[in-house]
Amino acid sequence: MKVDNNKVVAVSYALEVEGKIADQSAPGAPLEYIHGTGMLLPKFEGALHAKEPGDTFDFVLSPEDGYGVYNPAYKIDLPKTAFAIDGKIHDELLVVGRTIPMLNQAGQVVQGVVAAVTENAVTMDFNHPMAGKTLHFTGRVESVRSATDKELTEGLHGEYLPPEEGCGGCKGGGCHKEDGECCGKGEGDCHKDGDCGCQEGGACDCPGDAKDCGCQKN
Repeated sequence: MKVDNNKVVAVSYALEVEGKIADQSAPGAPLEYIHGTGMLLPKFEGALHAKEPGDTFDFVLSPEDGYGVYNPAYKIDLPKTAFAIDGKIHDELLVVGRTIPMLNQAGQVVQGVVAAVTENAVTMDFNHPMAGKTLHFTGRVESVRSATDKELTEGLHGEYLPPEEGCGGCKGGGCHKEDGECCGKGEGDCHKDGDCGCQEGGACDCPGDAKDCGCQKN
């Protein structure tokens, strides 16, 4: 069976960036995706289209075909007060290199990386970590099969399903109803370690103007 739209494709791969391996599938655990549904980069899927199990691939994507060019305008300074939880700033959570989900003006969850921390401000970089990078992919198609109707409707791992009811309004996955733990899947989840103020009972209390959590108050 060939790689085509609505086929579940499993690939073993390695991603090389600037001469170093930046990402790769674990041995015996290939990446699975539904072809043609936008789960992966369009040019990545295009390079695999019509291949069969056992076929190898080796291709390079420019930044424009990958995660875009680096935009300095996406690197901004925010006041530390924007990261306050219940009125308190947790400096131990504001660590350079840490990824923090935040809400943009359209209410969409975006991932920002802490680029610098000063006494009163935090520099956040909202460029994708691979922005401006040339991506070299190599690998092998391991298997191809038709997706089930359930997989096409719900996703391979339920990623198309809405958040669980009663989860406290957290975007991108929410919290389990039973114990208040957060699902830990998707963007914008809050966590019990305090960085997003997840509280008991499944409620997520976002600090400040809720920009740094990706969840909303009940």
